[in-house]
Amino acid sequence: MVSQSKPEASHEPLRPEIGLDRDARKALAEGLAQVLADSYTLLGKTHGFHWNVTGPQFPGLHPLFEEQYRDLQDAVDEIAERIRALGHFAPGSLGQFLARTAVDDEKGVPAAQDMLKQLARDNELLARQCRKVVETCDKTDDTVTEDLMNGRIAFHEKAAWMLRASLDEE
Repeated sequence: MVSQSKPEASHEPLRPEIGLDRDARKALAEGLAQVLADSYTLLGKTHGFHWNVTGPQFPGLHPLFEEQYRDLQDAVDEIAERIRALGHFAPGSLGQFLARTAVDDEKGVPAAQDMLKQLARDNELLARQCRKVVETCDKTDDTVTEDLMNGRIAFHEKAAWMLRASLDEE
């Protein structure tokens, strides 16, 4: 009996023919990978703060943090899928995210006011990162990625505002 060998599977994906050249798709995927790493790190941080917030602001902050981390859960999926649609692999491990992220990882359990300050700064950082990708979109005429990033900018600006508004500072 002669064994039939299966053809070797290629890890080389089919290159998308979507009207964006290889260099444009690479630049867009790199920018999106940064946003993905930052978003995933912020997701973990926000979820942890949701679990661990205490004090008189707990009744308001617990659901606020939940609303924000749930949005981030959906966002990381959309961002990763856009990277794939551009013909690149998305980072997908904690190590890859932490090596790339600009969001500071919190290793402790800060007071509620410090949680608010950190998350406000982190959301502002994400808005700026998304704006950088929009600049690349403008140069490459990628309206799909631009729409995605504009939605993320709107979310992060609003989240930062809500977090700043929750601070006890005068």
